[in-house]
Amino acid sequence: MNTQARTRPVRSGGAAERGPELPPLARFPVFTAMAALGVLLTAASTAYGYHRDELYFRMLPPAWGYVDQPPLTPLLVRLFSSLVADEVWAIRIPATLAAVASVLVVVLITRELGGGRAAQGLCAWAYAFATAPLLFGHVLLTATLDLVFWPAVVLLMMRAVLRGQPAWWLAAGVVVGLAMYNKLLIAGLLVSLAAGLLLAGPRKVFRSGWVWGAAVLALAIGSPNLFYQAAHGWPQLEMGAALAENNAAETRVLMWPFLFLTLGPPLAAVWAAGAVALLRRPQWRPVRFTAAALPVLLALTFLAGGQIYYPSGLLTVLFAAGCVPTAAFLAARVRWRALAAGALALNAAVAAVISLPVLPVPALAASPVPDINQVAADSVGWPVYVEQVAAVYRSLPGKDAEGAVLIASNYGEAGALARYGPALGLPPAYSGHNELQFHERPADTGGAVIVVGGQASRARTLLEDCRRAGVLDNHVGVDNEEQGQEIIVCSSPASGWRGLWPAFAHYD
Repeated sequence: MNTQARTRPVRSGGAAERGPELPPLARFPVFTAMAALGVLLTAASTAYGYHRDELYFRMLPPAWGYVDQPPLTPLLVRLFSSLVADEVWAIRIPATLAAVASVLVVVLITRELGGGRAAQGLCAWAYAFATAPLLFGHVLLTATLDLVFWPAVVLLMMRAVLRGQPAWWLAAGVVVGLAMYNKLLIAGLLVSLAAGLLLAGPRKVFRSGWVWGAAVLALAIGSPNLFYQAAHGWPQLEMGAALAENNAAETRVLMWPFLFLTLGPPLAAVWAAGAVALLRRPQWRPVRFTAAALPVLLALTFLAGGQIYYPSGLLTVLFAAGCVPTAAFLAARVRWRALAAGALALNAAVAAVISLPVLPVPALAASPVPDINQVAADSVGWPVYVEQVAAVYRSLPGKDAEGAVLIASNYGEAGALARYGPALGLPPAYSGHNELQFHERPADTGGAVIVVGGQASRARTLLEDCRRAGVLDNHVGVDNEEQGQEIIVCSSPASGWRGLWPAFAHYD
């Protein structure tokens, strides 16, 4: 079986005499995998409930940027909650579409490297039901849209080099510019790929006007994000420092095993084969920079100490490359095919249990899922927590209830109170977490102050007559950030909120 298309010679500088002969797109296995993923994610979109970030994004008014992120993902949440339905399934439509689209992009990388029908089918079905696309395709986070943006940038760079068609560099610049509206973290990918080009070549691309034109185009498209950052004192740097302070120690340990969990342990062998093949195959020499970029990206992630999933986009590219030699290996060894099929099926089943709301909520706490998948833990209990806050509010005497102020310790709590609180008669909630600290401070109403969550202990040092009025309990034993936190009631600050509110502000 021919699993790799023939390629014509290309110059290492990216100006080929003739482009590669690509195999046809394997439409049936690819499109059926995409459809199956779409159906699965749609069916799972209502279970467990909102993730804390989704509740936060729902609160944010449209803007050119926020202190903790660019505007694209919050804008999508606002649009779909307003135009489709103010329900969790509605705001997850873009997440499903992004995950489905990412399957096609990743398969196109396999095809670009000469992968035929077998390699493309392997790539489509193995990737579609791997951990990362299921996890980030289930909820609408900034990492969800990066499922498409990161591999798309690399795909277009590969096309520019392998096909000798430098206009693809401009297309890559457009995607980078658009990706800046989702996360400025795309800069980490670009730095890693640039380092990979310097280490492994082709270095001649740095002398190409097309490449520098792509850089200018990317900056032009993404410039509103940079203008916002410059006008507000580059808050992303402060935000990154706060994330590193909170996450660095844990990230620097967990990022290594997560490399094998990103797609699943069986697929780690495939992306490792892809890295080796990119470095060793003569016909892939022009794009071996993608493999050389991985250690650079790992080093950046380690030093920054941000999130453990940052290298996942580049691992996906190496996986797509690895499907070519893996398909060839299986084609020549019939007895291995059943074993490989079983390993992929097992990986898909485990990935579904870890990444999707497969387990009933009452069974979740007794499973290892919340320890592995924080997204699952952060999607449980929000309506219950708000009802418990409402019970405290209803217990206040008239003079305290009239003009009462709600203070949420983090944006998840604030978002939950904004989503479920009005139906329970709760007043608006305020929070000093990230962007919310700049939107509005509490009014000087003279009513009681209800503080929810982790800032209760700090509130005791800032406010008077504080008493414990309740404890947040999701009643299913899932250990998330809110479980077991206090609800306290304090007196309104005598000096007003103007001078006191900055003490509740925090980044993380």
